[in-house]
Formats: sequence, structure tokens, C-alpha cells
Amino acid sequence: MIMVMANPRVILVFSGKRKSGKDYVTDMLQELLGDSVSHIMKLSAPLKKQYAIEHNLDFERLLDTTEYKEKVRVDMIAWGERKRDEDSAYFCRLSTETSPGFHKPVWIISDARRKTDIKYFKETYPSATMTVRVTADIATRENRGYVFTRNVDDAASECDLDGESFDLVIDNNGDSAKLAATLQSLKQSISSKLTV
Repeated sequence: MIMVMANPRVILVFSGKRKSGKDYVTDMLQELLGDSVSHIMKLSAPLKKQYAIEHNLDFERLLDTTEYKEKVRVDMIAWGERKRDEDSAYFCRLSTETSPGFHKPVWIISDARRKTDIKYFKETYPSATMTVRVTADIATRENRGYVFTRNVDDAASECDLDGESFDLVIDNNGDSAKLAATLQSLKQSISSKLTV
């Protein structure tokens, strides 16, 4: 089978700590941009799907934020690390190539967690890739349900991008007007790239 390469114009690679609001921010951005040009892709979705298959679990329940996922999170992280040790770009390729939004001009990668995730997009799509970090202070994250969990919050899946530089940092501490203005500005920047 010959794989057809996509030609996205803009790839926004989002990252952030647990409960920083990555999904909330990426959902808002996707709504601003519209379904016709953009699509959210989750790097964790194919990981969770394959993990669910191999461990006889409910894939849909692994996608939400319930206790169901939290019970297997540590083991799922270790399993994913073993897969990444074999091929660091495995989940990046799988999540984009199997996505229904593969041929849309704007990809929103909602959950990059490692340097190798960012490296894959920057090397594969150098002119299209922009890195975005969503931040929220610890008090805000705790108000959203964050509780430090050993072997999760101190693991590479949460810490590998600490100290990295990003093209854009979005403050998501609850100031909805500030967040809306930031996303509107980002939308205008993306729109200008699509019209060139």
C-alpha cells in the first residue's frame, strides 16, 4: 500500500500539564477555525485504543477523565513508553495517518508530551509546525481536580517538555476574556497563513 503524504498548511502542536486545560483550549480554537479547515488529532488516542485492545478494556472510557482511566494510567504510561522505545514516532504517525482530518489544512495536535513528539512534526512538516504550551498555575489545576500522582506527574509523559521553548504560551488560569483574545489572535495568524 502506498501512503499518500498530507500537506497541512498549519500544524499546532499543543502541550501542557495535566488539568492545564489543553482539551478546553484546543476545542475552543477548533470551534473558532471551523470544521471545514481544521481537525483535532490526539496522540494519546491510538495509544489508548491499542492498550484497550491488548488489555480487554473499554476504549471510549479511556478517552474521558473518569476514575476508569486513572486506575490504569500508570500501567498505560509504562506500556506506551515501551512502544516509544521501539519507535519514537509510532503514535505521531498513527494518530495523523488514521485521522479523518488527515487532508485538512490545519491540524491541531492536542496532547504532545515528549520532545520526540515535537521533533517528529518539526522534522516531517518543518514549515507548517508551531508549538503551543498551555499553562495554568497549581491552584487553578487543583480546582480542576488535579492531585499529584507518583509515577504519573513525575514521569516523562508529564515532565519531558518542562523547560522547553515554545512558539506560543497560552495562559489558561480562568481569565476567559484574555483566553478569547489570545485565541482570536492565533486564529488571525492561522488565517493569514492559509491565504498566502
